[in-house]
Amino acid sequence: MRPLPFPLAFFLRPALLVAALTFVSGCAASRAPAPATQPAASAAATQAPQLFRGLGSHTRTVSTKNAEAQRYFNQAFTWMFSFNHDEAIRSYQRAAELDPNLAIAYWGIAFCNGPHINNPVMDEPRAIAAWDALRKARAAAPNATPAEQALINALAARYTDPSHPPIPFSFEERAPFDKAYASAMAKVYAQFPDDADIAALYGESLMDCRPWDLWDPNTKEPRPETPKVLAALEHALHLNPNHPGANHYYIHAVEASTHPDKAVAAADRLRTLVPASGHMVHMPAHIDVRVGNWAQAAEQNRRAIKADTTYRTLSPTQGIYRIYMAHNDHFLSWSCMMLGRKEESLAAARHMIATIPEGFARDAAPFVDPMMLVEMEALMRFGMWDDVLKVPEPPEYHPITRAYRHFARASAFAAQNRVADAEREQALFKSASKAVPEKAMMAQNPAHTVLDLAAHTLAGEIAFRKGDTDAAVSDLTRAVEIEDSLRYMEPPDWFQPTRHSLGAVLLAAGRKAEAEKVYRADLERLPENGWSLFGLSQCLEASTPEAAAVKARFEKAWSGADTRIQATCLCVKPARE
Repeated sequence: MRPLPFPLAFFLRPALLVAALTFVSGCAASRAPAPATQPAASAAATQAPQLFRGLGSHTRTVSTKNAEAQRYFNQAFTWMFSFNHDEAIRSYQRAAELDPNLAIAYWGIAFCNGPHINNPVMDEPRAIAAWDALRKARAAAPNATPAEQALINALAARYTDPSHPPIPFSFEERAPFDKAYASAMAKVYAQFPDDADIAALYGESLMDCRPWDLWDPNTKEPRPETPKVLAALEHALHLNPNHPGANHYYIHAVEASTHPDKAVAAADRLRTLVPASGHMVHMPAHIDVRVGNWAQAAEQNRRAIKADTTYRTLSPTQGIYRIYMAHNDHFLSWSCMMLGRKEESLAAARHMIATIPEGFARDAAPFVDPMMLVEMEALMRFGMWDDVLKVPEPPEYHPITRAYRHFARASAFAAQNRVADAEREQALFKSASKAVPEKAMMAQNPAHTVLDLAAHTLAGEIAFRKGDTDAAVSDLTRAVEIEDSLRYMEPPDWFQPTRHSLGAVLLAAGRKAEAEKVYRADLERLPENGWSLFGLSQCLEASTPEAAAVKARFEKAWSGADTRIQATCLCVKPARE
């Protein structure tokens, strides 16, 4: 089963205040999720529209003589490209109020109530809202330009009349409609090849058929439609290098590929393109970490958090976008882990958890549950074993977190050489893992796959403490294999690279040559991460030129750290401050 994409992804998993998620296959050969429905009252409908500053200069002249309607349309267009669809709807609605004949404003309302890569399903209220807006757009279409009419006609392929059930809700049910919309947009793109907005929208329509699944996770080869996605977005960027949507989508399109560096230019442009949108400010971090620019990734998320803090004061009624906000903290915590910045990593993790209302954490438990691991992950990353042992037992409606707590406690006991206690917690971890629902998901991977990874990691750590290096290496090698099989996500579903544990055990056993291969492989996956640079430097002969170069790279990566390390996994040796 393919999980719901977030984020984003469990952070971008939509559906607020839900009690369960169901998972189905969909979109032809691709696998995709079917999350639960969104609240009946959309956040877009509960707050008055307003004009914002800091949304950049992107404009599209539309069929209106009302200057304020044009301004609201431009704003809506940018919010839409920034994945803040509820805010976009508010602006599109205001544009339509100012000019009731503005067909393309109704198109925008219909579009933003539909699916996208972070929310590839629909619920009944949004299906009704989309159909109603599409009906108004088609009625007003004679007043529109040919390009606007083409966009409206293409969008008609995406929806069905909700008064004639069944309404396609799940990804599987929606797949033929999403594919039909992409086909319709291909014709619009062919008709208007010099329109950057249309090129970007066409690229996105193809991405919606394979959300977070443009590259084969095993072979790393592109999916059949991926070249068309890249071509459309690259053409949009050729027409308008500063196009907010094309830069945003292009980052998502290539981040899981073997050449994420292709989006470095897009990331650099997007850093300042839409400064009021925290998500757009955050997006370059997806490429920064893939090319080894960890400090910049952390900085982008600091800026994103600041932008969204301002935005929240201006627009306090949030729906799904609150999860995008949490994603910034999550990403910052992970980036700081890789930079050795313990205090900031913990602060970001705790801030993220503190911003999740208790009722939301309970009612949306199926996708909030994996989010609640982040503080324990940070504590373990920095070897704060006494603090790990003080973590209270999570509520029963968070079974993944409950199981993970036993894993964390067992690791802490093993690190403290309390083997009997570690084995007791190991048994509790196995028992708690059985309570996790079979179809529970992390972000992009089945929870039980990740828990199996944790089980092998834990077995390896305990075997190491018992003096059985061969068994430790065997289990940790298996954990590495599972980690390598996980579907792509940033931040990843498994925070601490298992090669850091395996390399540390190999080094402790004096098996430098094997450890060197492990660290080099990790640096291929996570370029310039300070932990593996430190491990690699420990493997190399100190007098060699490469050893000096690796040491310099480590010192650069660790320049802002508040933690000194003696091993790449503090389950082997403690950290020093």
